[in-house]
Amino acid sequence: MDVLAGLTLDLPILQAPMAGVSTPAMAAAVNAAGGLGAIALGASDPSAAARMIAETRERTDRPFNVNLFVHAPPKPDPAREAAWCAALRPAFAAFDAEPPHGLRAIYPSFAQDDAMLALLVAAKPAVVSFHFGLPDAARIAALKMVGCLLLASVTSLAEAQAAERVGIDALVAQGYEAGGHRGVFDPDAADDRLGTLALTRLLILRTRLPVIAAGGIMDGAGVSAALALGAVAAQLGTAFIACPESAADESYREALMGEGAAHTVMTRAISGRPARCLSNRFTALGETLTEAVPEYPIAYDAGKALNAVAKARGDGGYGAQWAGQGARLARVMPAAALVRTIAAEMRG
Repeated sequence: MDVLAGLTLDLPILQAPMAGVSTPAMAAAVNAAGGLGAIALGASDPSAAARMIAETRERTDRPFNVNLFVHAPPKPDPAREAAWCAALRPAFAAFDAEPPHGLRAIYPSFAQDDAMLALLVAAKPAVVSFHFGLPDAARIAALKMVGCLLLASVTSLAEAQAAERVGIDALVAQGYEAGGHRGVFDPDAADDRLGTLALTRLLILRTRLPVIAAGGIMDGAGVSAALALGAVAAQLGTAFIACPESAADESYREALMGEGAAHTVMTRAISGRPARCLSNRFTALGETLTEAVPEYPIAYDAGKALNAVAKARGDGGYGAQWAGQGARLARVMPAAALVRTIAAEMRG
């Protein structure tokens, strides 16, 4: 864990930064138990991000990870977006609602967000991680100048080698089992769909960077397996969704702890990028649609609108209920207790 030595971690356990789920309270609880907590800023504007960083620092004096989305800025396509909204019209009509008249990119990419960069340079978080791609050299240099340790999610050797070339400090090897959005740099390129075990071992042998295994890891046995492969740590996301510190709504929690957790689906329909979700009404709808999904995060504007009208009518089955293939192993307990339980399982 040399690359993580300056973070004073007691355990090689990282809590995944999950937009809409992870919170400052969760990050602080994980820190208190000896792991590395995280907050997700990718869907936040700089003012909201500043508040989240400040709240997390009020709750913990230990380092924590802040995560950014570095997707390619979307190209608006009004015709494609109108066709997508038309395809969703029957689903909206079931709730006596209309789809949006136009869609927008609901948040910018860190690749172009100078205000977010300025905030991070001023705040100097101990760890900054990237999903969907890599920032340019100037942004990486600015963050390194203020002492940030940089992590990047990768799904292939080619992505890992690109991260190595630009100066990333450690790799988060995201296996195909992982919940939430695939970290692929190009969502339209061929995806070899490497699992966590194969990807982790490949990156350990073919790159010089420390590797953090992620995807389908839910307990101490999973963490120990990752370490046995040569990973310096494991990152867990789905394992923390049921914790009381999570921002997941009641429908999400019920789905995770119910029979739906036995089935996860990789879908683009909700957001415009492939993401692993609990099988629900939205994923089922997505499998019936033939229209081209708008680019991420433009499609997410429609997805969030459909979820909002459904929830207003008491139907929680249209949410972005991201979860990995280990969802059936989720446990309901406070985040700190979960970390301690995982540590005890690692000790046997």
